[in-house]
Amino acid sequence: MTRPPTAAQRRVIDAADPVTGRLRGTESQLAALVKRELAFRHPRPPHDHFLTPAGHRIREETATPAASSPEAAEPAQEPARESSGVFAARIGGEEGIDFGPSRIREVHSAWQGLLELRRMTNPHGVVDRPCAWERTHLVQAAALALEAAGHRPAGADGEGYRVRATPQPEAVAVRGPDAGALRECAATLEQAGWQVGEHTEPRTGARYLLASPRRI
Repeated sequence: MTRPPTAAQRRVIDAADPVTGRLRGTESQLAALVKRELAFRHPRPPHDHFLTPAGHRIREETATPAASSPEAAEPAQEPARESSGVFAARIGGEEGIDFGPSRIREVHSAWQGLLELRRMTNPHGVVDRPCAWERTHLVQAAALALEAAGHRPAGADGEGYRVRATPQPEAVAVRGPDAGALRECAATLEQAGWQVGEHTEPRTGARYLLASPRRI
C-alpha cells in the first residue's frame, strides 16, 4: 500500500465486524480495498467482503494495547470496555457482567464467526488452530474461546477467569479461582488450538496459565 485509505474507505474499515472483519460498503469502495489488499472477496455466495490481516492492522492502528507481567496483570490492567452495539469478549474484571440468554447468543454467534474467519484465512481452511486475527488480538481471542465454552469471566466478586497480556510474544496469562478451574480453562484453550502451560508466580506462589496460539 503506497498511500493511506481515503476517509470513505477508512469509515468502511472502521465499521467492519470486530470479530469476522465482514465489510459493508459500495461496490467501488470494496473493490478499492481489495485492490489495496486490505480486503478480500469471499469466493462463495453471497460473496461478502472481509478485512485481510493488513486491513485489521489499519483498523487497529490507533489502539494502544498495553503489556504487563503475569504478576502485575490482574490488578494493574484495566479490562477492555465494550462500546455501544459492538461485541467485546469478557476478559474478566468488568463491572456488571451479563450472563443472560442474549449474551449467550452473542457469544455463540461471535465464536461461530471466528471459526468461519479461521476457515477463510487459515491455510487449507483449517479451523482447529487460531488465525491471524487472533494472533493480533490475543487477549480477546483467548477470552472468547473461554466464554464460548461456558466458563464464567470474573466479575466484581472476583470469581471466574481473567485473561491478561504478558511481555512474552504471542502469549496471554489466564487466572482462575482455583486449580480445578485452571485445568478446565487449559482444556478448553487446548481444544480451541492453543498451547497451554501451567506456571507459578515466584513471589506469590499463585498458579496461572500461559497460553499461545498453536501454529501447527
